[in-house]
Amino acid sequence: MSFPKSELIWMNGKLVPWDDAKIHIGSHVIHYASAVFEGVRCYATPEGPAVFRLDAHTDRLYASAKIYRMDPPVGPADFNQAILETVSANRMDACYIRPLIYRGYGQLGVNPLPCPVDMTIMVWDWGKYLGAEALEKGVDVRVSSWTRIAPNTLPAMAKSSANYMNSQLIKMEAIKEGYSEGIALDAAGYLSEGSGENLFVVRGGTLYTPPLVSSVLPGITRDTVMTLARRLSVPVVEQMLPREILYIADEVFLTGTAAEITPVRSVDKIGVGKGSRGPITEALQKAFFDVIECRVPDQFSWLTFVREMGVAAAPAASKSSG
Repeated sequence: MSFPKSELIWMNGKLVPWDDAKIHIGSHVIHYASAVFEGVRCYATPEGPAVFRLDAHTDRLYASAKIYRMDPPVGPADFNQAILETVSANRMDACYIRPLIYRGYGQLGVNPLPCPVDMTIMVWDWGKYLGAEALEKGVDVRVSSWTRIAPNTLPAMAKSSANYMNSQLIKMEAIKEGYSEGIALDAAGYLSEGSGENLFVVRGGTLYTPPLVSSVLPGITRDTVMTLARRLSVPVVEQMLPREILYIADEVFLTGTAAEITPVRSVDKIGVGKGSRGPITEALQKAFFDVIECRVPDQFSWLTFVREMGVAAAPAASKSSG
């Protein structure tokens, strides 16, 4: 088991024991990757467990479903409640949350429309995605030989399971060659993103990031970083970026719900800046963690506390069926 079990998983409106959360081998999603999903974090704060940017994640999830003509049986508000209830039922102060909407068991064939749309929520304990020391010391990356998905093939604005086959190729290549992550180019040869993270470059005091047209997922942490940068009076520019800017950048970092804000210390074995976390990256990390650790007021209403939704910890009896 590569990650620790929690006790309960929410499936189509019911909390079921982890080991009983199963689907049929004939489900459409297994054969055709017909699913959309999210990665969300719940943080332990002095004021109790808090989910970071829950509404933004759920909005993106439902947008992904709409692109793929899925009609979820549960609306966004009720689904948010289900997420909070799942965190509470598992008695978790901090966890990673995986909401998933997928085509279930109906019939096989490329056409997914006859298959039901099912929903599930998993939560589990997940530490720092790129390693505990990565947030300070940074990671080594390479530019991938794999290109990001071309326009009008698979929709990059949807967080779909199918898109992550491309991500797996980028990630496996990087790991096999001794790097923590790969950076992919878009179909035109400009910088796109990592296998599961958005990309930022600092040069001359300005923060640059590839635009959505470069086959970039509209990341929630990406949006968070751009908002925080502007609050810190750091100029933010979204534009197409050539590969070589990585080699002459003052700072490079990756962002994502799992990766948070992770500095890059080298690209293709060329050191970035001084080879360590730069000052703008560090300032953005501080601003980010100040919010999620409740050291400053949450002026953007990014935190949803479990207690705010009136969710109480589930009684022990609800966990006993496993």
